[in-house]
Amino acid sequence: MCTVTFVPTTNGVCITSNRDEKIARPKAIAPANYIINNKEITFPKDPQAGGTWIAHDNENIIVLLNGAQEKHISKGNYRKSRGLIVLDLISSNNALAKWKTIDLHEIEPFTIIFYNSEKLVKLQWNEVEKSTLELDKSKNYIWSSATLYTKEIREERAKWFDNFMLQTKKVNSHSLLEFHRFTESENLNYGLQINRNNLLKTVSITQCVIKETISLNYIDLLE
Repeated sequence: MCTVTFVPTTNGVCITSNRDEKIARPKAIAPANYIINNKEITFPKDPQAGGTWIAHDNENIIVLLNGAQEKHISKGNYRKSRGLIVLDLISSNNALAKWKTIDLHEIEPFTIIFYNSEKLVKLQWNEVEKSTLELDKSKNYIWSSATLYTKEIREERAKWFDNFMLQTKKVNSHSLLEFHRFTESENLNYGLQINRNNLLKTVSITQCVIKETISLNYIDLLE
């Protein structure tokens, strides 16, 4: 939920997400299939709030990052978890139509990356207004959460990603997992896998590989 890459590959698309979380938060439940609004949805579950940071049905993928354009001051208590907003959208008949009408009053700021075979869209809520930006799905992207990484650090991480894409002969799901797991491994503050004083860590990596169907890989880094 805090570092996401989108990469078109030779035979599909790969979306990979690192979840950075407080160690005190209950450990996530490994990905499983759930029926919500009569739709089968696959996602790892946050047992504390019941939501998720990444989910897919048979066509669509939604990935969550905390924060919008810039870091905000958290109010502490909000009406609903952002992870439940992910499920509200993915379980609807049309996620982008649902986005236009969904009530985000008293929801903490967030960024969502939405993808299906037709569109790649960045959706943001900054506590004041929603924004919708359609992206070029033939390009590569990296996003880092504004709540954990300053603008300068986000730009530095983007350079690491650009270098990886230029220097890697065969970019595929495996090499992208390696990038997410080991890039700047000695930089525990803002490398791709962080550990800030054993209080905040990268706790898992989740990857959706989209070919004719969507498959999900999950690495629990706490085990």
